[in-house]
Amino acid sequence: MKPVLSPQAAADLIPDGATIMVGGFMGVGSPNRLIDAIATSQRTGLTLIANDTAMPEKGIGKLVSAGCIKTCIVSHIGLNPETQQLMNNGTLEVRLVPQGTLVEQIRSAGVGLGGVLTKTGLGTEVATGKQIVCVDDQNYLLEPPLRADVALIAARQADYFGNLEYALTAQNFNPIMALAADTVICEADHIVPVGMISPDAVRTPGVLVDHLLKRPS
Repeated sequence: MKPVLSPQAAADLIPDGATIMVGGFMGVGSPNRLIDAIATSQRTGLTLIANDTAMPEKGIGKLVSAGCIKTCIVSHIGLNPETQQLMNNGTLEVRLVPQGTLVEQIRSAGVGLGGVLTKTGLGTEVATGKQIVCVDDQNYLLEPPLRADVALIAARQADYFGNLEYALTAQNFNPIMALAADTVICEADHIVPVGMISPDAVRTPGVLVDHLLKRPS
């Protein structure tokens, strides 16, 4: 059985300066109670790897508002004007990565690949300082794997062994991020006995999950 933690105990596993991945897509399918606990704990200097920074005071946006994040590696920030303001005044470093490239960088870390070869960004400032690899007379940018100290993911159901089932857009980024972190903490809507989740529905096997978040009383 996987250890079941309170939100605060889970937040205590994340030191200042850690690199974290947070699942979800525009605030949907994110581990909101975990996010709240980290924001309340006033962590600082975090590097965030995520699809986006959601919206002010929603999802990952709460970490931005609380000043927890030093660097964001994300595919867009268009829904969060606070992120944009902090980037423009130099308080927050934002590295914008094309969404397909970002998810492949995370996946490559999870499956042990040395990076991603992509044409996206060739001939633009995105290519500055990056290695160009020629394959069959075609040039590609080499984008490195992205790995985190801790991945914070959300699922619809978990069993006591940590097998996870997702619903709808929570399947974006959450399963991939579960592959690519030293410690994986899952916030599930429901924790059920082993056998309640059909094997065909398991997207993340329990061997990848280190901790489950305790459900509210």
